[in-house]
Amino acid sequence: MGNERIVIALGGNAIQSGSATAEAQQEALNHTAKQLIEIIKQGYQVAITHGNGPQVGNILLQQIQSHSEQTPAMPLDTCGAMSQGMIGYWLENAINDQLHEEGLDKQVASVITRVEVNPDDKAFSNPSKPIGPFYSEKEAKEQMEKNDVTFKEDAGRGWRRVVPSPKPVKILEHEVIKSLVDNGMVVVSTGGGGIPVYRKDNKILGVEAVIDKDFASEKLAELIQADKLVILTEVEHVYVNYQAANQKALEQVTTEELRNYAEEGQFSAGSMLPKVEAAIAFVESKPGSKCIITSLDKAVEAVNENAGTVIKNH
Repeated sequence: MGNERIVIALGGNAIQSGSATAEAQQEALNHTAKQLIEIIKQGYQVAITHGNGPQVGNILLQQIQSHSEQTPAMPLDTCGAMSQGMIGYWLENAINDQLHEEGLDKQVASVITRVEVNPDDKAFSNPSKPIGPFYSEKEAKEQMEKNDVTFKEDAGRGWRRVVPSPKPVKILEHEVIKSLVDNGMVVVSTGGGGIPVYRKDNKILGVEAVIDKDFASEKLAELIQADKLVILTEVEHVYVNYQAANQKALEQVTTEELRNYAEEGQFSAGSMLPKVEAAIAFVESKPGSKCIITSLDKAVEAVNENAGTVIKNH
């Protein structure tokens, strides 16, 4: 229990709950830090990952709008790094304040994290992850002609840029993160799924892509030998027959049962499916490990397996 190592993957609602101002996002993170401190107080070794969807979209929009010869727009991988630094800074402050309030002598550190992907990943030939603002068809086609980018029509709401979403192969900073956790630090890393990079001629190069944050969190949990992966989202449980009259919350479920539900098409590809796939991959990677999927306000109970959907091997 107490000295177990856990990776806590924060969903977007842990950072932004409406307004995109710095003050509003910091306030949301203060609320999140109050949940996290209750887990840290119990003696768990904690590594935290987070999303960056709205934030990196806003940074990208700012880059596009201010683009000129004097202030050229930065590429997507660099915007991802900016969002990691910004959110990491806010979260460090929020957790620091809570540590101080509780009289806990612990350090918190944020690590800008690069995640290696395979340049031959089939995702690169099928960009699917929408980012940034909506455009009219005319604006989207103009951008596609001018720049080497792909736009797709998004459910009748307009056109959005889409980028590849390759699978994470390796987290380059995982030994640094593990060392910090080994030494009792609270670590914030792998923001937004990490900055996607690949190797070419012994060089590390950034790539215009977005890695799914649940898969990246799972890879981190494996690499730092966590006992539990806790994925926080907007719902308290994983459900089957979601929003139907016969909706059922899953409380304790094996990876085999969960895989069967996934094959039935129970989980939405854009929301719950990657969380379920990440849970299965983590639990099957290490004997005795567990994954819990739940909402932020149930995080403390979930860590102690008293809330949420607990996924185990048998």
